[in-house]
Amino acid sequence: MPQPAHVSRLPVPAESELDADLQRYFAICRERLGLLPNVLAALSLKPARLRNFINTYNEIMLGEDSRLSALEREMIAVVVSSHNRCYYCLVAHGLAVRELSGDPELGELLVLNYRVAGLSRRHRAMLDFAWQLTAAPQAIGDTDRAALRQAGFNDGDIFDICEIVGLFNLSNRMAMGLDMMPNREYHAMHRTARPAKKATGGKRPRSTAKSHRR
Repeated sequence: MPQPAHVSRLPVPAESELDADLQRYFAICRERLGLLPNVLAALSLKPARLRNFINTYNEIMLGEDSRLSALEREMIAVVVSSHNRCYYCLVAHGLAVRELSGDPELGELLVLNYRVAGLSRRHRAMLDFAWQLTAAPQAIGDTDRAALRQAGFNDGDIFDICEIVGLFNLSNRMAMGLDMMPNREYHAMHRTARPAKKATGGKRPRSTAKSHRR
């Protein structure tokens, strides 16, 4: 059964009604990604909020000042979304894990139950922390941060992990509250195993209108 056809349960403005900077940004997304992520269309109902979201997302998920690789950031996004059962983010960021890892099975494992995956000690500690911070944030303590340090993460990395977890708990609730639907194209993309992409931090385009990933 196909997913519902809507982008959001709230109105989605026509692009021609948006300010010129957002129209340019949407055009860049289509040029670089081959489509416009539905999240951007949905959030364009409040253009100022959309600009804030774009800047925050690009800084946290694509910024170069983090030691976390692009794949690690996406893995955290998927595990947070798995706990919250956010359909939009599981489809969109599950795709990102498949794309960056070259492993379609890893994408599905993280979507359904990351504990089944054969993860490195580093990644298991990272995802255990992300799950706990999502499921029971009040229970996080020094022992949880110590487990990250023992797995090789430094203070800046721990800051970044917490920030990504916070971003996706917010994003999940927005997506679920608005009943956002992911782009249909995502379902079929990167389903064949291939070599992984270079495991470095995400690079943001040099254009002033940076291209949102999902």
